[in-house]
Amino acid sequence: MAGRPRIEIDLKQLESLCQLQPTDAEIAAFFGVSEGLIADRKQNDPEFMSAYIKGYETGKLSLRRWQFKKAQEGNATMLIWLGKQLLGQKDKQEVEWKDVSELSEDRIESEITKLLGKAAVTTAS
Repeated sequence: MAGRPRIEIDLKQLESLCQLQPTDAEIAAFFGVSEGLIADRKQNDPEFMSAYIKGYETGKLSLRRWQFKKAQEGNATMLIWLGKQLLGQKDKQEVEWKDVSELSEDRIESEITKLLGKAAVTTAS
């Protein structure tokens, strides 16, 4: 018994497609096969998996290249995002906590007035 003929998937096409970071469902739809076949090939076909990984990694590298280009062009959003992703930078928020349970009403009102004054100055600036 010979079984079903093997469905051939062009590995160059697979590699090119995977640069776009597709899901297994999208790969299956592109080649007109089932998701199960894609999962099976990823697990049991080293050449398939090699093309798959190479495509995905090449696509990520290409995306990173574009991100760096945007950052180098002065895109502040991209500069901040890359700094957070690659350099561990983060937004710093300082919160000062005071235990107000032992403060008098006059002291609480005074603190609130000071904070409101600071907020008004910051808003006006």
